[in-house]
Amino acid sequence: MRTNRPHKGLLAWQRSMDLVTEAYRSTGGYPESQRYVLTPQSQRAAISVPSNIAEGMAKRSFKDRTRFFEIAQGSLSELDTQIELARRLGFVAVETYEMLMDLIEEIQRLLSGLIKKYS
Repeated sequence: MRTNRPHKGLLAWQRSMDLVTEAYRSTGGYPESQRYVLTPQSQRAAISVPSNIAEGMAKRSFKDRTRFFEIAQGSLSELDTQIELARRLGFVAVETYEMLMDLIEEIQRLLSGLIKKYS
């Protein structure tokens, strides 16, 4: 029997899961030279976002919850930088870059709202 998973009801978590999917799709096209560098680092940063949102929602105290949401924001900023670098190096098409940046901005706004709510 499945237990209660409140994070799944959060739009921030849902959209960040979309971000992970899109980040994996885009990094799959990076050159072989990035196999052990930018590709896994970008994937880890992307995975960290919904993971920290889920972990935050599992915390009882608002202080702990907010801390994990802030960690998720940090991972978003890290991914933002990595995608920007990939674009500058020509690893990501402009359309993909714009779509990823739009998702990142949306999730940042959603996380800011959650932090405000639980602070």
